Amino acid sequence: MRLDKVIADMGIGTRNEIRKACRALRIAVNGETVKDPSVHVDPETDLISIDGEPIQYQKYVYFMLNKPKGVISSTSDREPTVIELIDCTVKGLYPVGRLDRDTEGLLLITNDGPLGHQLLSPRHHVEKEYLVTARDAIREADCAKIRTGMKIDKGEVTLPAEIALIGDRECRLILREGKYHEIKRMFAALHNEVIALKRIRMKDLVLDETLKPGEYRALTEEEIASLYD
Repeated sequence: MRLDKVIADMGIGTRNEIRKACRALRIAVNGETVKDPSVHVDPETDLISIDGEPIQYQKYVYFMLNKPKGVISSTSDREPTVIELIDCTVKGLYPVGRLDRDTEGLLLITNDGPLGHQLLSPRHHVEKEYLVTARDAIREADCAKIRTGMKIDKGEVTLPAEIALIGDRECRLILREGKYHEIKRMFAALHNEVIALKRIRMKDLVLDETLKPGEYRALTEEEIASLYD
């Protein structure tokens, strides 16, 4: 890869700023000052530094965010977005899937496009687990409809889902598809209303309960591997 692309991909300045840094003799590769920003380097093996500070190249980064309410699951918006909560200069970060503004919980933030496509592809039926609090009591008859698949508005039919009651108005719900506002539309079709919704799992990635709303951490190697399995 070109030296300027490696540095730019890590979010450390623009290509023009990197060229100026090279001319100012501020960038070195393996201890040797480099004047040409177009020189090719191997970011996996070559040691790149700016002003003597080494740059740790990462092609992909992965963060688990406990999304708070009131934040948009988007890369840009007039209102606060989940990306603004992540202190990382790497370019191309995006949320894998969306949580509604008033929904909280697990959100994967990465720049790994292939993984995101795999996790969101309808044909893979990736499990997503939620804690749901309803306005009214959840009846066994409602659970039966959810378990077999049910008709919601606009004539759409949901895939069978797993549901387990944990209180009169609370349940755990596991979906294997991602229709727009699916859980809220399901409960509306049952003449009920979702008043609180929190995602706690996506595939084998489980929300770290030590993370407060708005906090995040990098995924472990084991967690990353589990998403690819």
